[in-house]
Amino acid sequence: MEEKIREGDDVLLYLDKRRSYLVKVERDKELHTHKGLINLTDLLNKEFGTRIHSNKGVEFIAFRPTIRDYIFKISRRTQIIYPKDIALIIFFSGIGPGSQVVEGGTGAGALTAALANYVKPSGRVYSYEIREEFMKTAAKNLRRVGVIDYVELKNGDLTKGIEEKSVDAVILDLATPWLVVPHAYEALKGSGVFISFSPTIDQVVKTTEALLDNGFASIETIESLLRGMQIERGRTRPETLMTGHTGYITFARKATV
Repeated sequence: MEEKIREGDDVLLYLDKRRSYLVKVERDKELHTHKGLINLTDLLNKEFGTRIHSNKGVEFIAFRPTIRDYIFKISRRTQIIYPKDIALIIFFSGIGPGSQVVEGGTGAGALTAALANYVKPSGRVYSYEIREEFMKTAAKNLRRVGVIDYVELKNGDLTKGIEEKSVDAVILDLATPWLVVPHAYEALKGSGVFISFSPTIDQVVKTTEALLDNGFASIETIESLLRGMQIERGRTRPETLMTGHTGYITFARKATV
């Protein structure tokens, strides 16, 4: 059965691959764009994926937002991790429904939302952030994405210690991840996964040295580069602009004595 759009639902109004709008559908609410006005009341009880036209006759499509859409559109006061990196972090972490995850550096909650989406309904993300103003923004974003019930936001510094024990993964987006490595070892269950996202190679070197000194194994670092393709018969080629270096991702596993 096709799901209908109800009042209070989020929709992604898609114009083209460069322009889309994440909006909450409310009665008598309008979206004003450079391509005209859209009356959101007209979306009520329509199927997700329906086509709608602005008062200028321009066509939009009302998609159900995915986690990727939310990550690109949520409000943020900090730089977020790109979906290309989030996807690899989740894949290498091995997490799934029921997993217990410690995250360091909540920021705007982009990675937090993705992690929570994978561990629900029985798992939990314990996300540490030292700046309370970031936590407030993250809570708002997580609530909108619909995953706040699977996250515990904690005002704390992971370089000073991790309260949780026997967790499946420790995932960091911090300036000094090497200082967290000993605490991560104590928090992880045997064979648990440590992951750190770092913009600079100096951070990676210090983190790798700390991992070797603290009983971790299967250590590797990767960089993901994403290049789109321009598809047009007779003119297909790589796009001129690409998402190049965003950061290095370091993975490791806890080896027990």
